[in-house]
Amino acid sequence: MELLLRSTRVVTPDGISPAAVAVTDGRIEAVLPYETYETYDRYDTYGTTPPSATRLEDVGDDVLLPGLVDTHVHVNDPGRTEWEGFATATRAAAAGGITTLVDMPLNSLPPTTTVPHLETKRAAARDRVHVDVGFWGGALPSNLADLRPLHDAGVFGFKAFLSPSGVEEFPHLSRSDLDAVAAAVADLGGLLVVHAEDPERLATAPHHAGPRYADFLASRPAAAEHDAIAALVDVAGRLGARVHVLHLSSAGALPALAAARAAGTPLTVETCPHFLTLTAEEVPDGATEFKCCPPVREAANQDALWAGLADGTVDCVVSDHSPCTTDLKVPDFAAAWGGISSLQLGLPAVWTEARRRGHTLADVARWMSTAPAALAGLSDKGAIEAGRAADFAVLAPDETFTVDPAALHHRNPVTAYAGRRLHGVVRSTWLRGRKIADHGTPLTGPTGRLLERT
Repeated sequence: MELLLRSTRVVTPDGISPAAVAVTDGRIEAVLPYETYETYDRYDTYGTTPPSATRLEDVGDDVLLPGLVDTHVHVNDPGRTEWEGFATATRAAAAGGITTLVDMPLNSLPPTTTVPHLETKRAAARDRVHVDVGFWGGALPSNLADLRPLHDAGVFGFKAFLSPSGVEEFPHLSRSDLDAVAAAVADLGGLLVVHAEDPERLATAPHHAGPRYADFLASRPAAAEHDAIAALVDVAGRLGARVHVLHLSSAGALPALAAARAAGTPLTVETCPHFLTLTAEEVPDGATEFKCCPPVREAANQDALWAGLADGTVDCVVSDHSPCTTDLKVPDFAAAWGGISSLQLGLPAVWTEARRRGHTLADVARWMSTAPAALAGLSDKGAIEAGRAADFAVLAPDETFTVDPAALHHRNPVTAYAGRRLHGVVRSTWLRGRKIADHGTPLTGPTGRLLERT
């Protein structure tokens, strides 16, 4: 072995306990007893120390978690690199305990909707990423013939919108388009991930320009999510397509989702840190750093989302990091760009609220690492067990810090978490057995890899 990384609290699929994790060639060789360094050698004979090449890293009582997997990140590169970019986004990810992310196909120019566009995206990312990066393809009304080539080229699935996306180059699907795309994706054995808001509900909702958050919230009613999700339940059940509901905001959709899943419909569901930690009641008027679509809703809705996580109706928690330049966050909720920047803060934000509600770091690891890895088919990610990649996050769970936007690594210093006091300091992040960030500072050059679906 090359490295023995140990802690009094290691999160494995079996729970949290003292352990020593043996790493060889960037992979976990074994999860061993905590005292291993003093008693174990390569041949399981006790009484001698490991070979001299073995390096011991003891993180004490800090918690050793599997590296986080974030399957919902808008890097916006190339084309809108002033909003974000692979270098800055992956630095923020590394600082926040994320070791793998999957980039969304829109907000970059060109969008990832053809194989040549995918290659343009990969060229922008190559040799610039601090963590491992994969890519979603885009499903548009006009690119049905491109889905199979994109699938064969290694995208992890296909992103679609049921309502306007906010950028002209990525139009949304009609209901007939959705059927055609879902049938094509089912034929590939692929995955369709969907922004679920109904455009008719949005069009008929009240719309008022200005700084009042209550007006913006009324313009994105929960019924828009419910109707769109009902359409996804129907198409997944009827066509047998694997469908994933992106960024669930309204807990009112949970009963329908739970019933569909109980009936065997191939549906999975995600929500985001901002829906679990922020509430509509606390959003100041004009504070458009809180604007996202679907929106942050009321506290009672948040309670129900946590219940959906606890009972397994919601599978995973991912960032939907959707940044922009500061000038686009004008104090008019109707005009401001919608998106919350949180890539570096997801783990402490979720842990702060999870611990208050009685959840454990094993729960957080399942929601933010194991389940997203399984969603994307990343079988070597998402858990601390033999054979997996040696990707880790080390967390001091009881320490607190106050969020300073200027200290974050994503490109523009805008975040809804500014000034919030959070529990959980990410001490270090490890990618394939190599420490890539220490106390919030990336340590190495771009050593991440570009991933393809296998």
